[in-house]
Amino acid sequence: MGQPESDAAGAAVRAPLGERRAYAAPYESLTFTLVTRGGRELAVTLAAQPVFDLSRSVPVSRRIRRSVRHRGGESALTALGRRMLEPADLKRIDLQTLNHGLDLLRLQRDDSGVLPAFWRTVASSGGQFALLCTELQQEAAPGTLLVEVMGGLEQASAEALDEAIAHFETAALGLILHIAPDPGAARRLNGVRAQCLAIDFAGVAHESAREWMDAAALVGAARAACPQVMLLNLRPDRGLAAHSAGATHAVFAGMEAITV
Repeated sequence: MGQPESDAAGAAVRAPLGERRAYAAPYESLTFTLVTRGGRELAVTLAAQPVFDLSRSVPVSRRIRRSVRHRGGESALTALGRRMLEPADLKRIDLQTLNHGLDLLRLQRDDSGVLPAFWRTVASSGGQFALLCTELQQEAAPGTLLVEVMGGLEQASAEALDEAIAHFETAALGLILHIAPDPGAARRLNGVRAQCLAIDFAGVAHESAREWMDAAALVGAARAACPQVMLLNLRPDRGLAAHSAGATHAVFAGMEAITV
């Protein structure tokens, strides 16, 4: 997403996508169902969101936001719920997300998009998941695809992370590490060859000036560990401050659009 231009993770946001939209407005969404090996019926919703380049305040990529819920209106699965799912269930969710997500992104040759995947899938299948991403991408979406890995990174070793990253280091494929909103989690990745870190600001207090001091320190720690930092659910009125703190890209929270 900004530097370096030579690898896919650095290309997440290469060129503006044209018409400017409200900061948090999703482009499109879809829901599919899946029955786990334990017999639970899940509803998985994917929504394509604009990713903004903070240096230019323009949307330059699309990110697929994923929510997994029990059928029947029950609440979204917590981290504990995800751990209760078998690795085979997580992989099926990821494979379906890959198929449907590429349809939502509809990448053209100079476009880029971000799709989520669980760490268990990326780590357990080695290069197979990366290979499948490449195969499906070539068939349906010739642009740059970045896989945002989440869930379990805190327990992953630096060696395991570097090995996974290596599988995704191609001209049209890259990896983003979704970390906990904690400076220590960012500093732990110093030396890991990640090109982009993603941090969800939904649970990070960043409204007042006093709150922003801690939030800015978190962004600074992430940027010190990685060339690019993408903030999720960032308040639109904090875009410029986030860029000054070191963030390179953002998916903004659902607030009234602000013109800059």
